[in-house]
Amino acid sequence: MRAGMKAGIPIAVASVLLGTSFGVLAQPVMGTVAPIVMSAIVFAGSAQFGALAVLTAGGGAGAAIAAGVLLNMRYLPMGIAIAPSTSGGPVRRALAAQPLIDAGWAMSSRGGGRYDLQYMWGIGAVCWPTWVAGTALGVFTGDLIDDPDKLGLDALFPAFFLALLAGEVRSSRAAIAAALGALIALALSPVTPPGVPVIAACAAALVALSDRSSADREPIIEPEPHGAAP
Repeated sequence: MRAGMKAGIPIAVASVLLGTSFGVLAQPVMGTVAPIVMSAIVFAGSAQFGALAVLTAGGGAGAAIAAGVLLNMRYLPMGIAIAPSTSGGPVRRALAAQPLIDAGWAMSSRGGGRYDLQYMWGIGAVCWPTWVAGTALGVFTGDLIDDPDKLGLDALFPAFFLALLAGEVRSSRAAIAAALGALIALALSPVTPPGVPVIAACAAALVALSDRSSADREPIIEPEPHGAAP
């Protein structure tokens, strides 16, 4: 867990900046308390920005919640991925997955479908307080930051996800899956509600289940014991 906390420090710095941007934009729409409470409970930047975009455009609370839920549905395949690394009953397994965030999921992967959950908890332990603190900072200093886009904060999200992607593309199949996911998201973004392109792009991960080598498909034949009759 200590190693995860140390590795999560750069992500925590980004969380402060992104949280500040969210707080600045959310305060005029949601007030002073709601953005901070939302960050503390939801703890999901893209979903929060998605919900805020709906509210800013004049949408109702139901539409904003739906947008946030759609964006957060990407955690469904992530949860399936880490499930074999959890143990205990349903409640314990659900609690073990609470610090699951994009960076923690990617960085805690140990290959072969294995995930280091303590490492993931370490990353979450430094990212959650900085995300909430950044939101509070943005809420209370929003008057001093007229337009967060002028500071380049809007570029943090794509840069962050590209950095995660660069660390995960280690094979040709992974590169194909990443490219296919990008194409799906780009094609659907102009014609579907927020969140739908992200969920649809997850289908590209199925590439990793195809084109298995013949060695993977062939049954393993144990050798005959020494001296056994033919």
